[in-house]
Amino acid sequence: MVRKNTSYLMENSEEALRLELKTDPEAVRSQAIWCGVRPGMHVLDAGCGPGKVTSVLWEMLKPGGRIMGVDYSEERIQYAKKHYENPSGIEFRFHDLRHPLDPMGPFDLIWVRFVLEYNRIESFEIIRNLDAVLKPGGSLCLLDLDHNCLSHFPLPAHMERILFELMKLLETRFNFDAYAGRKLYSYLYDLGYDDVALHLLPHHLFYGEVKTEDVFNWVKKVEVVSLKAKELFEDYPGGRGGFFEDFKSFFLSPRRFTYTPLILCKGMKPSLP
Repeated sequence: MVRKNTSYLMENSEEALRLELKTDPEAVRSQAIWCGVRPGMHVLDAGCGPGKVTSVLWEMLKPGGRIMGVDYSEERIQYAKKHYENPSGIEFRFHDLRHPLDPMGPFDLIWVRFVLEYNRIESFEIIRNLDAVLKPGGSLCLLDLDHNCLSHFPLPAHMERILFELMKLLETRFNFDAYAGRKLYSYLYDLGYDDVALHLLPHHLFYGEVKTEDVFNWVKKVEVVSLKAKELFEDYPGGRGGFFEDFKSFFLSPRRFTYTPLILCKGMKPSLP
């Protein structure tokens, strides 16, 4: 029987660096504007990682706003404290979102970006915990990918087969959800949120030459994830190393086309009667 591993799928010694490099501040600002982030708010960045996104949001909250970043990685919270914490309005706390957040809050807006995909089973539990520290009339903003890392052309059939098998294994063994984005609306609907709205954007959209930071991000992802599923590559030509080299060759080809949709979902917590 395959057992679920509740540890963070992408954990590795360079994870803070990967998360820093892959964050596009302009994309974060655009998404935050759509979510309704504005000066003066008290915001929770749920699953803040190394804190770069939190710092971008904080700049949008000035003057008068405050933001708290929480994450279940002590290492990345320490990184965030060192690089981004500011006594005038930005702080970081170590906390597992799968557990209640009391006595934090209440918050005007809660931002949840690229978190639920790593918590397939506990996603709705996490949303309920966040709902408990959101003010009535406050906004809950969920942002996640759908069909994550699975849309490539022209990917050879034997590589595509391994990729889909890999994603299935990550779902069962590491609690990863490649289809987290399509579920966001149901969470807010089931909680009875008002004014629910959705927006669809391309997140990964690669054709021609790709930026150095995107190469690092994708190569690191394949490296880390494939190490956790070595048995899938026993019959692949060259084993895991062969697949890794084949993927790098594919990804570095300017003829390659890769995309992943990003789904943004926001809603307002019902006011008290």
